[in-house]
Amino acid sequence: MSDAPAQEQDANAPHFSIEKIYLKDLSVENPNAPQAYLWRESPTVEIGLEQDQGTIEDGFHTVTVKVTVTATIADKTMFLVEAAMGGIFQIRNIPEPELQPLLAVHCANIIFPYVREVVSDAVQRMGYPAIYLQPINFEAIYQARVQQQLEQAAATKQ
Repeated sequence: MSDAPAQEQDANAPHFSIEKIYLKDLSVENPNAPQAYLWRESPTVEIGLEQDQGTIEDGFHTVTVKVTVTATIADKTMFLVEAAMGGIFQIRNIPEPELQPLLAVHCANIIFPYVREVVSDAVQRMGYPAIYLQPINFEAIYQARVQQQLEQAAATKQ
């Protein structure tokens, strides 16, 4: 048997790890309670999605996914829930062209189930039936944003 130390990892090898998933912000409004619990109409539910990325320090990136759910009946707000979940990711030795899609798609896909759970739980704790957010195709959103940027750049050149 050899007592040789384990081979060291290549310092230039690509590295990705989840360092922390955390609740960054949670806002719950139930402005028309208790009257809203007697409303019999079905509410109109609007869902908003925002995403943000940043660099904390060399090799550490943050991604935030924010979901806003607003339920209204006849121009009256039944409830509003706004939740933002953040993630800290250690990403090293990934070429710059691959970094943005990694953050915007892969990292957002990791965070989304957590924010979906927070929203559903908050709505239930207000006494309303749970809201189940459908999966989000972050890749399609990213591709649409890239396409829009390309079109804007082409329009600027003309």
